[in-house]
Amino acid sequence: MRNIAIPFARFFRDLKGGVAPLLALGIIPLVAAIGAAADYSRASSTRAAMQAAGDATALMLAKSASTLTGGQLQQNAIALFMANFSNHPEAQHVQVTATYSQGTSGFTVTVDSTATVSASFLGVIGYSQIPVSTSGTVSWNNAKLRVALVLDNTGSMSQSGKITALKTASHNLLTQLKNAAQADGDVYVSIIPFVKDVNAGASNYSATWIDWTDWDAANGTCSKSSYTTQSSCTANKGNWTPKNHNTWNGCITDRDQNYDTLNTSPTVGAKFPAEQYSACPTQVMGLSYDWTALNNKIDAMTANGSTNQAIGLAWGWQSLTNAPFTVPATDPNYQYKQIIVLLTDGLNTQDRWYGNGYSVSTQVDARQQITCNNINAAGITLYTVHVNTGGDPTSTLLQNCAGSPGKYPDSSKFFLLTSSNEIVTTFETIGTSISQLHLAK
Repeated sequence: MRNIAIPFARFFRDLKGGVAPLLALGIIPLVAAIGAAADYSRASSTRAAMQAAGDATALMLAKSASTLTGGQLQQNAIALFMANFSNHPEAQHVQVTATYSQGTSGFTVTVDSTATVSASFLGVIGYSQIPVSTSGTVSWNNAKLRVALVLDNTGSMSQSGKITALKTASHNLLTQLKNAAQADGDVYVSIIPFVKDVNAGASNYSATWIDWTDWDAANGTCSKSSYTTQSSCTANKGNWTPKNHNTWNGCITDRDQNYDTLNTSPTVGAKFPAEQYSACPTQVMGLSYDWTALNNKIDAMTANGSTNQAIGLAWGWQSLTNAPFTVPATDPNYQYKQIIVLLTDGLNTQDRWYGNGYSVSTQVDARQQITCNNINAAGITLYTVHVNTGGDPTSTLLQNCAGSPGKYPDSSKFFLLTSSNEIVTTFETIGTSISQLHLAK
């Protein structure tokens, strides 16, 4: 026995071999540490993928969460999450939970996920699995939408099926906007049919915001029956008697310059001049969420008269902001997005001062550009659509007018169409874009 013990004693006393037993003793924690790093790296990679999937799921759910039941929300969350996390077989026992909460100024969608990742090395020290959890939250404000549809009703719209296509497109757009609203008042729409004039409504003949000066001078009777205007009557020593204002057909022409480029309230000097324009379009309709009435207004549109985009645009802006329209009060707890959609099939040919109704008027264009600049400065998004089925030059004016706060002009908000059918698809595109503005992250 003593002979056996002597070699072992010499081995332990030999300092030249001292590293070997220490290395043998230290190799176990060293291997465990390296293995743990590998396991945790796999778990960390899995967690990053889960976080990305959860964030994407929350973002997608936010677009429809308010319309889903609790069960539907949960079912959709699982399906969306797994579609984004399908290439990670190392994750076991994946659980996904979605919650939706609504506040006064918006809502929150949260997607929580948990899973386990099998440990290859940590099992040596008793840990066979690594738990992983993530949480993704998307908070949105419900932006209220105010949309003005400024629609060309001039005579050329009767050609190539344009007015019919415009009605179809407008009905579809109203449906999109209605569906974007979660509650009454989330989305308001005004409709402004325009030609050379707009129609403010003949029933408003006693309104204080109307300027009758020009109308009285052009509509009346002379004591000398051969004269049909006030100027010719009085020049020939006749007595001029204006007609009763209740015979007015509702047409309004451009305001005194420079009020025709602004949305100023119609006080003295800024009133709206009445005109008995023979091609008076369908009456304008202020902001409303009466979807039946809005659709009926679209159906009532007819094509006649010459083109003055500027007055339609000015009244579209007015309908969003000021008298003579009744503009619904805003709620300080919400954001508001104001949008104008201007569609025309021609170039400007006539307003109160310039043009003959068939040749392009650069003066009308110049005034409209000022209005466009003012609208953009007011923080309003403007989409412009040029339906060019007749081979006219592409409207530089409409290109320069399209834009939104922070990007003006913006080519993505200008649409050049060469067929009537494109009106329907273009309005669908614009409707999708507007509806997305209802959700502001």
